[in-house]
Amino acid sequence: MKYKLFVSDFDGTLVRADGTISQKNIDAIAAYRRAGGIFAVCTGRMLASIMPRLKELGLTEGYVAALQGAQIADIRTGALVMDDAFEEGDAVHILRAMEAEDLHIHIYAGMEFYANKGDALLEGYERVVGVKGTVHEGLLSDMVRTDHLRVVKILAMTTPEEQPRVRKFLAEKFAEKFFVACSSEWLVELMPPGQTKAAALQFLAGRYGVAPAETAAIGDQENDGPMLGVAGGKFAVANAAAPLKEFATVVPSCEEDGVAYAILHYAMGEQP
Repeated sequence: MKYKLFVSDFDGTLVRADGTISQKNIDAIAAYRRAGGIFAVCTGRMLASIMPRLKELGLTEGYVAALQGAQIADIRTGALVMDDAFEEGDAVHILRAMEAEDLHIHIYAGMEFYANKGDALLEGYERVVGVKGTVHEGLLSDMVRTDHLRVVKILAMTTPEEQPRVRKFLAEKFAEKFFVACSSEWLVELMPPGQTKAAALQFLAGRYGVAPAETAAIGDQENDGPMLGVAGGKFAVANAAAPLKEFATVVPSCEEDGVAYAILHYAMGEQP
């Protein structure tokens, strides 16, 4: 087996547009694990959203990386083995700048998420992730300061048409210190210093004692780039953002079982 640890993004990579996971992907993951491979999911979703979906993949033990890897949990017990967050002052500073632009904002604190707008964007997001957020009527920055919330992730929801402007604004103000990246055409996310999916993959490889060259990763969006960058095997589904496909091996799209193809053909060396 060429790659002992295979880490996959979830939305847009492992999951199809209708929210389902193909049986071919499920079967390939099971075959890989039976052969001794370690499969893990690394997603921008929060734990409450991703944990139920792991059962569909047959994953009942091991680790899952959520919130871009800032939280990593034991699947069996739910116990956190990694739990990073913004400094309170940094979170407040970012939020105040976003509020001044009247952006639709989510903050993730502990196992909850809060939004500043109860609109159609929030409703669509809740349908996709299967978790209800709490709409805060005041300023999120004030709530963080007053309640001393430990913020793990901050994101801006926007339309695909407005996303380039929002990403540019946030990157120009904050990318020097924080990780700023798009995770879908609707989302721009900000993470604490040093927290990317690359850090999550390296943490998992260390936990399992797997050498960097024996790791593989697959994704579809800008936020997956750091993870692919440090993996031995770098894979992008055909529907991935163009920058990923410039340096990763391109496999079939999420609609055409790209994860199964990468596992069977590249990780296990079988004919898919």
